[in-house]
Amino acid sequence: MNSKLITCLLLTALAGATGLAHAERADRDKPMNIESDALRHDDLTQTSVFTGNVVMTKGTIVLRGEQLDVRQDAEGYQHGVVKAAPGQRAYFRQKRDTAPGAPEEVIEGEGEIIEYNGKTDDVKFIRRGQLRRYTGGQLSDDIMGSVITYNNLTDVFTVDGAKRSNEPSSAPAGSGGRVRAILAPKNTTPAPSSAPAQTLQPSDALKLQGN
Repeated sequence: MNSKLITCLLLTALAGATGLAHAERADRDKPMNIESDALRHDDLTQTSVFTGNVVMTKGTIVLRGEQLDVRQDAEGYQHGVVKAAPGQRAYFRQKRDTAPGAPEEVIEGEGEIIEYNGKTDDVKFIRRGQLRRYTGGQLSDDIMGSVITYNNLTDVFTVDGAKRSNEPSSAPAGSGGRVRAILAPKNTTPAPSSAPAQTLQPSDALKLQGN
């Protein structure tokens, strides 16, 4: 078993140990509400391209970026690809469905490209990917990698590290490099963080590293 696969399995196991809440189940069936500076829609192919300061909401889901491509498949499921402006990262946020009386949990992430699959309820963060979980407004988990795929229904995620500097440009993203993560133990109050719940700054504290 290669080291990258071991890392992904380890991160998945640790994520389960933290007792993550489930995604808001109603989000999947909510309509997309989108604001942008411009829109091009093709009714024949059921595709829409929104450009300029795009903000999409779908229940508690929020997506922000410079361009959003939306298509609807034959089964009626919506799929979106958000692209950031040059040098920036697109943004994703979703509230978690917690037990009554439990602290509010929020998942947020960033990437140069974010893909949302409405059928499988997967979110993929591509290039400079980062996925964070906040509990009661405090940072709990912080995952960084070249490509992060997160499933809202199962709470399972996989992470690929960034390419090494000596790899050829044709090498696939995640073929080398390191995944970095900080994962809070279950039922432990997260350490105070100076960053607010919606900060876009990555955390420097790293508790676990894997190849």
